[in-house]
This record gives sequence, structure tokens and C-alpha cells, in this order.
Amino acid sequence: MIVYRYDSICEPDYIDALKAVGLTIIEDNTGRSEHDSMTLDERITNLGNLIAEHRPLFIFSINFFPFIAMLCERIKVPYVCVSVDCPVLEIYNNAIKSPYNRVFLFDKKQYESVAYANPNCIFHLPLGGAVDRMNATTKGAVGYDFDISFIGSLYTEKDPYAALKLPSGIESGLEEKMLRQLKENIYGLEYVENTLTDEEISAIKDADPEFYSSRLSIRNLDRQIVLDDYLGSHITVLERKEILNTLAESIGNYKLDLFTTSNTKELSPLIRNRGIAKSFTEMPIIFKKSKINLNTTMRAIRSGLPQRIWDILACGGFLLTNYQPELDEFLTPGVHLETYRSIDELVEKSVYYLEHDDEREAIAQNGYKKICEEDSVLHRVMAMIRIVMEAHK
Repeated sequence: MIVYRYDSICEPDYIDALKAVGLTIIEDNTGRSEHDSMTLDERITNLGNLIAEHRPLFIFSINFFPFIAMLCERIKVPYVCVSVDCPVLEIYNNAIKSPYNRVFLFDKKQYESVAYANPNCIFHLPLGGAVDRMNATTKGAVGYDFDISFIGSLYTEKDPYAALKLPSGIESGLEEKMLRQLKENIYGLEYVENTLTDEEISAIKDADPEFYSSRLSIRNLDRQIVLDDYLGSHITVLERKEILNTLAESIGNYKLDLFTTSNTKELSPLIRNRGIAKSFTEMPIIFKKSKINLNTTMRAIRSGLPQRIWDILACGGFLLTNYQPELDEFLTPGVHLETYRSIDELVEKSVYYLEHDDEREAIAQNGYKKICEEDSVLHRVMAMIRIVMEAHK
């Protein structure tokens, strides 16, 4: 099979898993940064030549690339991809309709928003943990260096809403709705979605000349883009600042360590800013050596479980995460991890588990065991392969 690569940090884990099930991998590296000068036509030609030379079982990529789907449909080769991000606007491109697609989406709400366009070729499948790689990286890491750790962006650098110049009435109305969303629920965008007006959508669209065009999409995406890319991103900024500041100021003598490249000027001085954590070498060790690993899911992930959840559990780390609607389908709070549904509950459980080592460590071990037995990247790849092979019968 051929794997189209573009430097996603998830690619090595899926390549290892594909090899583990006996597949020979040919890598197409033209999407990687060292080939930025290549045109799209050159990438299409290169991939077409690889397909002609190797006659693969299928083409694989992390996330969906419309040009690959169109090429595979033209030459009748299956295209398999797994989404590790949400939202991914490319999945709404008209190329999603190809009968040669096998697209796997981890967020059920995202899946439901597009499955109608190609019901036999789009599937819901959760992400998984890279157990073998995490074991190799954390080998010998014992004890604890951190009380509570959060690794990730504050989303201040990924917040297009902050740069918009909106009419004052529109802006104040949206701000009120976003604050209400934060109070209404610890996940998703349901309140904002139900109250967002066409006037507000148009105002945001008119304020950004770079607003994503729906011209090549299966339907008009303006409402979804406003919700996910603008309001969802801004709510994520507001939420992460509030959570981190409240937590740091409510845990007494315990310490909160933040690993980020984001601007932290609005954060409490009680938070220790550790800078960037390298994804492959440092992050797994931090997960392992933190008493509590905090996850707060970006709001555009409406129901699913982000990669961070699986990564922490695969390292044997204790996870305290916001509740997500799909969580109970795969993991059990209080057994494999812990959840919070409010900031007050987050503070309460943080202090409790910092003071109850045995309970915390038992839950972390249960979570690790669950990932090893049922929820690794290898398990997900085997599920994908079964679905792909079913289509060939």
C-alpha cells in the first residue's frame, strides 16, 4: 500500500500499525515540508506513477485529501484515510462522494454531518493510543516530577475571531452567547449553535476576506465554519484561560505546570510555564511523571475523544478530562480515568486525587490496561482493514 505523508505527527504510529498487520508500505513524501515547492499537479503525477508502478491494495493518509480521492476514483483504487483532527473542512469537498473512499472520522457529530453524502463509504471510528511507542519512550521513567500538567495550546494563536472587526451590536451579542455557552456545558457548542443568527454569520463572513469558500463543497458551510473555526476557537481560548487560572489559584501548595508556546500573559503567576514539550521525546515522559494530566477538549470536537486522551492513557498517566458525549462508549469514569463537568468539579477532583495516591495510581493502571487490550492504534487499524476488505468481497 502507499501512504501519502505530509508531516502529521500521527503518521509514524499508523505506519507501524499497518506494517504490523503485514502490509508493505511505500511512502509518498511529496506532501512533506521539504517538498513545499511542488505544485499540486506534480504531486498528483507522482502519486499516479507510484500507483502504476506498485499496484497497491489501497492508498492511505492521515486526514482527507480531495485530490487523492479524485485520483483514486479515476483509476479505481481504494482511498483509506483516518481523521485525527476536527473540524476538517476538506471532508465536505465534493470528492467525499467517491465510491472508492473509505473515510474514518473519530467525532460522531462530524461523522453525522457528512455521512449522508456517501453512506457506505464514511465510518465512525475512535482514535487510539500508540502503546508500543509510548512504552519505549517512557521506559525507566518512575516517580513524579509534576503535580498537575497541561500540555497544549491556549489557542490564542489559532483564534481568527479575535482579529475580526465586527459591528458593536453583533460583537456584544456574540460575546454574550459565548460566555453563556461556557456556563451551559463543559463541551460542545450547542447553545451558540441554537441561537446563532444569519445576521451574525454574515457579519463574520464579511469581516474576514480569508473566510473559507463553500464553492467546492457538498453544501454551504458558512454556519458550520462560523461555529467551529471562529466561535469554537474563541470559546476554547476563554475556557482554557479560566480553567488554568482557577485551578492554579485553588490547589493550595500543589503546582500546575503548563507546557505551551502560546502567549501566557493573561495567566496566573502561580502557573509554571515550562515552554514547549517535544511530542515524541518529552511529552510521553511528562504524561508518565505527572500525578494528574489535564485535558480540556477544544470546542469544535463536539462529541468525540481527542488524541490527547488516548496518548495520556497509553503512557500509564492519570487523566482528568472534561466529559465528552462519546466517552462512556469506550471508557469508564472512575475506573479508567476521571472526568469533570464543571470547573468546581475539576478543582474538587484535582485536590482529591492529589491526596489519594493509591486510588489515582489504580485508575491510571486500569486506563493503561484498557488501551493495551482494546484501544491501541493497532486495534483501530485492524478495524479499518476489516471494513476495507469487506468492501472487496
